[in-house]
Amino acid sequence: MPQHSENQNIALIVAAGRGHRFSASAGNTLHETASSLPKQYQLLKGAPVLQHALKAFENHKLISHIQVVIHPDDLDMYAVASLGITKCLPAIYGGAERQASVFEGLKALQNLNPQNILVHDAARPHLSEDLISRILAALETSPSVIPVLPLSDTVKLFHDDQTSETLPRDRLKRVQTPQGFYYATLLEAHEKAITMENTFTDDASLVEHFGTEVVSVEGDEKNIKLTVGSDLMETLEYRTGSGFDAHRFTNGDHVMLCGVNIPHDQTLEGHSDADVALHALTDALMGALAAGDIGEHFPMSDATNKERNSEDFLKYAANLVTKQRAHIINIDLTIICENPKIGPFRQKMIQRLAAILEIQENRISVKATTTEKMGFTGRSEGIAAQAVTSIAFPARF
Repeated sequence: MPQHSENQNIALIVAAGRGHRFSASAGNTLHETASSLPKQYQLLKGAPVLQHALKAFENHKLISHIQVVIHPDDLDMYAVASLGITKCLPAIYGGAERQASVFEGLKALQNLNPQNILVHDAARPHLSEDLISRILAALETSPSVIPVLPLSDTVKLFHDDQTSETLPRDRLKRVQTPQGFYYATLLEAHEKAITMENTFTDDASLVEHFGTEVVSVEGDEKNIKLTVGSDLMETLEYRTGSGFDAHRFTNGDHVMLCGVNIPHDQTLEGHSDADVALHALTDALMGALAAGDIGEHFPMSDATNKERNSEDFLKYAANLVTKQRAHIINIDLTIICENPKIGPFRQKMIQRLAAILEIQENRISVKATTTEKMGFTGRSEGIAAQAVTSIAFPARF
């Protein structure tokens, strides 16, 4: 048996489909004429559907790589969807049917020879860390694992003569992806299936056909498969948070604002790097989340926060947003000072904030104002900043 590399768990995302049943609403796409775009490239919460699945695997510490199988026509759209995803291997082209696409993906991973493979549909964007973990845990003892959910509706089987019978609902389950397998087991099953005329609706049914036992774990109701355009619609509630911070000047040669180093004849005094703008924005995000303030999460009494990069604070707050399945709608940040002049650095600040928060630049406003020589900022004793942000949450009625 070949030795496995350190790449124990690899995600294989099938994104080569055309989604003929899917019809998106106008204006919810990457391009104005994109109503005909495959569903994996339609926009959901401001990002391509595929990108949500990619990020779920990217952020899971037990997934080493991601292999995506795409349609040859989608290379440019895939480049946008995968931007910033570091675990992605070079995309490969799929086949005419899903089964052929999975096989192409499996063959592309032969040199890496992972222990486990998680096959996931690109059209399931609401993938959670917990679900991935449950599947990986079950793979420690079973060669094939699928996430399932109970049925809530009565199910009937209709015969050719239109007579029917009611099936036992308690024994029937809805099957989701990702489906987990020993890589060698799934590859062997696909190799055997090449000569068969029939195709299989999923990979679990394929390995079952060749005698592999399939076990189940609890699925996730949120992990729906987008089938029609209305599936992109989600009931949301919106919350607003505000933040304010101020730091005095001390001896130095620069200030940090929005993660940008700005030359100046003084610097800002603080326990961390004193980026007053990032501190105000961090508090705004935490305010919208009702999650306290920056001092509660990063107290000055903790020596590890001494001279810490304030980007860490903002990333932490952004991660809290993600954990609640929420997303940032917009940011309005105002920097209050006489000097340094903010205008020449404003665009760079916006770009840096967009990179930290992984949102579009057109959702970020950075402004500067003075207090007309009044108060501590007017006397050039320091800099203040205030931030307002709106966050959209899945409605919890």
